[in-house]
Amino acid sequence: MIVEEHWWNGDATARGRRDVYIRSDGLRWEVQAQIGGAYGRSKVQECPSRTSASILAGAWRGGNPAWRELPR
Repeated sequence: MIVEEHWWNGDATARGRRDVYIRSDGLRWEVQAQIGGAYGRSKVQECPSRTSASILAGAWRGGNPAWRELPR
């Protein structure tokens, strides 16, 4: 799976860091929500399309304006 989009909540502390990723292999789509940086916990949800992955990623980010999209 290749990361198509990545957002970060702007908190650099291990405890407060949150990341949301949209990944695809060209056929399948998934969204990953990660808490606590690279060594933290994460949840992955498969999605039927890019549109549904984008909707889910937006829901997991909530309405907080601190989220930033990071380059691939």
